[in-house]
Amino acid sequence: MVTLTSNTPSKLSVIGAGAVGSSLAYAALIRGSAQEIALYDINEKKADAEVRDLNHGTQFTPSSGVIGGGNIEAVKDSDVVIITAGAAQKPGQTRLELAGVNTNILKSLMPQLLEQAPNALYVLVTNPCDVLTVVAQKVSGLPRNRVFSTGTMLDTSRLRFAIAEVARVSTAHVHANILGEHGDSEFPVWSSAKITSIPIRDWVDSTGKRMFDDALLDQLGDEAMHAAYRVIEGKGATNYAIGLTGARLTEALMSPKRTVFPLSSVLDGWHDLHDVALSVPTMVSSKGIERVLDVPLDDSEIAKLKASAETLRGTLKSLGF
Repeated sequence: MVTLTSNTPSKLSVIGAGAVGSSLAYAALIRGSAQEIALYDINEKKADAEVRDLNHGTQFTPSSGVIGGGNIEAVKDSDVVIITAGAAQKPGQTRLELAGVNTNILKSLMPQLLEQAPNALYVLVTNPCDVLTVVAQKVSGLPRNRVFSTGTMLDTSRLRFAIAEVARVSTAHVHANILGEHGDSEFPVWSSAKITSIPIRDWVDSTGKRMFDDALLDQLGDEAMHAAYRVIEGKGATNYAIGLTGARLTEALMSPKRTVFPLSSVLDGWHDLHDVALSVPTMVSSKGIERVLDVPLDDSEIAKLKASAETLRGTLKSLGF
């Protein structure tokens, strides 16, 4: 939870009152991520019900309350706008088809949001988030530092959880990232992964035996990268973890202090990549993206990064971007 002073920018707007948007608003409410939270959805009845339900518990939260419903003016003067609205992938629907549907939604939505919150930082959660980050930046004309997505921030959290379970340590001591596309071409960066200050391949158990061989690392990476499918199979959607992810990111974007997360933004020369959005270690604050960090990658990781970029470029080209 963060403590916000009276002169701290403190309005978060969540666009979309579905499972992800309502979970994000709930997480932000109970963590105190912003002093004011707005929830907007074109489905006015659903949005009104979610707002009412959230407000009924505000006696027990640090945030003052939730506004919103079906009127987009609820977004007015927001400091952070997180977009979760869009179509979900249907059985048999290709990722490209989903990208086309959600691109059209975003092209209509962004001008309306900018009219209400011209100075906000815009965060994409709607998938495919890397593709839509490029679309949102180009449609809005906003600078790159003000339009980005959660990218692999949640995937990285899943990876750190899996490593922590094996090593039996707190996730706070695990330093490992998943980079690239938030999707099938993402990859864990093992070359710099550590537990405390110890390279992950050198971590030993109580008998002195190394715990993380290549087979186990491959297994943990695969589990983290495909964790969403298992959750969706069991309950139909992933919502709580991404809600917490968005709330934590909001706190970083409300603060002058700089925090580093793996986020997806439109790159401009990072490892010679241009005009494509990929998740890389990114320093953010209330100014938005301050810097994309030039972290060391080995040759195989650079190859995976370039392959991920090509995958996304193909989708963007088919959409006319």
